[in-house]
Amino acid sequence: MRFMMLMIPAGYENAGPEIELDPKAVEAMMAYNKELEEAGVLRELNGLHPPSTGARVSFASGSPVVTDGPFAEAKEVIGGYWIIEVKSREEAIEWAKRCPGSPNETIEIRRIQEMDDYSPEVQDVVEKAGGLELGRN
Repeated sequence: MRFMMLMIPAGYENAGPEIELDPKAVEAMMAYNKELEEAGVLRELNGLHPPSTGARVSFASGSPVVTDGPFAEAKEVIGGYWIIEVKSREEAIEWAKRCPGSPNETIEIRRIQEMDDYSPEVQDVVEKAGGLELGRN
């Protein structure tokens, strides 16, 4: 099973475009990332720039509407993510608990949908469209 672990740092929704990282925190996170890699569970990871540098595309009006960041209504935003492949939700939780996160950070764990999760009808539609195995290792 693949899971995405989403890092949610409090206050990141108001961060400016400049990136200011604590080298000691980065060192601890790199050690954690190495541990995930050496255990053979890490599939991908990335940090994300603050929302102030992003954009949102909304379809609420029936047509795409683009809003540049920062976003006034944002309460929690994602600062980065890991994709891991483990045997269970419980194992994903155990890996998240080992993260050297700071007191202002939360990790949300979400299982990634696999084709087996869908009905045969949906699988048939995807297969006829050429599949969706993008990003799979």
